[in-house]
Amino acid sequence: MSLKQWGAALTGCAALLLTACTVVDLDENGKPIMPADPNAKASFDKLTPQQIAQQTWQERVIDAAQKQALDGGALTAQMKNRATTPQSVFVRLTSLIERVDVSNDRERQLVIRLGGEPLNVQLGPVVRGNAIRDASGFKFEDFTNQVQFAQLSRAYNREAVKHLPAVDAHWAGKPAIVLMAVTISDGKAQDAVALTLRQEAQ
Repeated sequence: MSLKQWGAALTGCAALLLTACTVVDLDENGKPIMPADPNAKASFDKLTPQQIAQQTWQERVIDAAQKQALDGGALTAQMKNRATTPQSVFVRLTSLIERVDVSNDRERQLVIRLGGEPLNVQLGPVVRGNAIRDASGFKFEDFTNQVQFAQLSRAYNREAVKHLPAVDAHWAGKPAIVLMAVTISDGKAQDAVALTLRQEAQ
């Protein structure tokens, strides 16, 4: 084979190699940006708890709560099971609001009835407990950064408050539909926090 023929063959091979290559974008440091593996487990390592709460709020909280929410009867039955460890669930209740307590600007709440017993539902801005995070299905082992898991409850609680309507004393004595997260512990419902709240037409 002549030198010219060798050159043509090499040029053809180079063209084939270039055609087979996938063009990869580079970051600001000139390093290749590899596409995410669609089968990889979701990672929250580089997100703050607030970012996790904001990005997952609709799907992991609101959508899940709308689909999975227990009614009052189902919640009462689950409370009677006396599970050995606390469990958090989503609940939807239509109830008369007995009282609205806004005397403490930091820990506002309303009181409804569950099985004949009063249930305090937190409205914020300070909300206690892990009900939203745990009802959403997040687990300790989902995070390699365990600080995120611990702080996610507070981020979710703050996110919930942002979506609630302004509630004042005029809501007392009126029926309302409350979608909430509740923790069941020792047969009692506690740390209830409202996710959505609206007055029912009378």
